[in-house]
Amino acid sequence: MNWRTVICMGALAAAAAAAPAAMAADAAAGKTKAAACAACHGPLGKSTMPDAPNIAGQPAMYLAEQLKAYRSGTRKHEVMSMMAKPLKDADIDDLSAWFASIQVQVQAP
Repeated sequence: MNWRTVICMGALAAAAAAAPAAMAADAAAGKTKAAACAACHGPLGKSTMPDAPNIAGQPAMYLAEQLKAYRSGTRKHEVMSMMAKPLKDADIDDLSAWFASIQVQVQAP
């Protein structure tokens, strides 16, 4: 086996392992749950506050990782730590799926 085959097999295994979690996420449920996020991140994940990032279109895996870090206290932010604390894994997956599903377009000036 050459190194390319090994890398491809590893990537396929990683994708297969992540697929059940991604399939379990419900973007429509995430949209409903995101009402609490809208005050800072906007209803479509485009920030309404200068210190809150835009989260629309971010990869679901990244968003979930950050929410779990806020929930555990690994990542600290006064408001986000409080908001993430009561979230269950399913809530995080749904929210991440919702914000990741939002299409973002960019234009050069």
